[in-house]
Amino acid sequence: MSPASILFITFVTLLILGAPIMISLGVAAMMAFVSAGQDLSSLVQIAFSSVNQFPIMALPAFVLSGALMESAGISKRLVHVAESLVGSLDAGLAIATTLACIFFGAISGSGPATTAAVGMLMIPAMINRGYDKGYASAATAASGGVGIIIPPSIPMVIYGVTAQESITEMFAAGVLPGLLIGVGLIIVHFVRCHGKGYGQGMPKLSIKHVLKTIKEGFWAILAPVVILGGIYSGFFTPTESAIVAIFYTLFVGIVIYKELTIKGLMASLETTSWLTGRVLVIMFTAYSFGRLLVQYRVPDQIASMLLSLTSNVHLIWILIVAFLLFLGMFMETLAIIMLVTPVLLPIMVSFGIDPIHFGIVLVCCCGVGFSTPPLGENMFIASGIGGVSLEEISYKALPFCAITIGVILLIVYMPQIVLWFPRVLGF
Repeated sequence: MSPASILFITFVTLLILGAPIMISLGVAAMMAFVSAGQDLSSLVQIAFSSVNQFPIMALPAFVLSGALMESAGISKRLVHVAESLVGSLDAGLAIATTLACIFFGAISGSGPATTAAVGMLMIPAMINRGYDKGYASAATAASGGVGIIIPPSIPMVIYGVTAQESITEMFAAGVLPGLLIGVGLIIVHFVRCHGKGYGQGMPKLSIKHVLKTIKEGFWAILAPVVILGGIYSGFFTPTESAIVAIFYTLFVGIVIYKELTIKGLMASLETTSWLTGRVLVIMFTAYSFGRLLVQYRVPDQIASMLLSLTSNVHLIWILIVAFLLFLGMFMETLAIIMLVTPVLLPIMVSFGIDPIHFGIVLVCCCGVGFSTPPLGENMFIASGIGGVSLEEISYKALPFCAITIGVILLIVYMPQIVLWFPRVLGF
């Protein structure tokens, strides 16, 4: 049996048996190395090189900045600004949830972090206003998925490192798709909540109230401006921007809002250590797995198989999007990116697809995975906050997933939506 066959059989078998993804990837890579008679020490060197890179420093930094923003009072002020912008609309709180997730996603770069920070405030508020628990939780879980598409984005950092593409260009390319998905979710809320009276008792939209919340949340709103403005202007790199985000949050939380405590700081550090450690272990094993895929020419074999089926790039796009959405149901986002990029990217490039375009589609498909069972991380978080079953959230999230998939297909067949803003910035 060839090493490539051993690699796949071991990986699939362990997944079926319920082994964690990092164990499945790592053991499969080790078995393939042993069967090929190679020294396992070289496998460790390959894996270590995956995390020993400057851009990877952005990963723990963005996680920490997102965790600190909740303790510093930034997230609740962003939510208040979002609420003021929708007034007494029936879908007001649901729309405000989407807007708040867009704001927070422009700082944290993490879907689960966005869902937790916004959900803790908005899910109870929606339930108190009469929203169905399942709908409130599903709306937050789906909106949290936008957090990895709106830059900065941890999955985009991982894709940029894996594909050797510009992380700054990836950030720029994610702006319009993220906003389009946000608009799509807002339209769904407006249609589904219209006439249900959820907005009764809410303050009407007024310039005075909006200006008041903007004034109170000025430093919170300024955070994404500083981070993204610095990146796009070239003043600092995405990795450096993550460090800037930490110091900005510390300054605002301690000096301006005076809400960041030692207890909150320690809790943020604990969250960062746990999340970052989990991600780095997945990267460690997935990079080794991916290197073996390339070494045994698996991407070439898959490309040949696809070409034997069809040479129509539109049909190939449909197959790949369906495949990515399927993976998103069962695997973690970063594992998917590390696993499929070495396999699918060369295939798509051979069809003339821009690597940045493919990367954004990949990240968007992973965003849907946050809201689909059985491994939707955002669903678990929203379920715990809303006190509702995963089955109910899954059912209520279907319209949100459908509109997101519709936007994904739109950007698949209209790549200028993805590539326009990077071109404006000179990439």
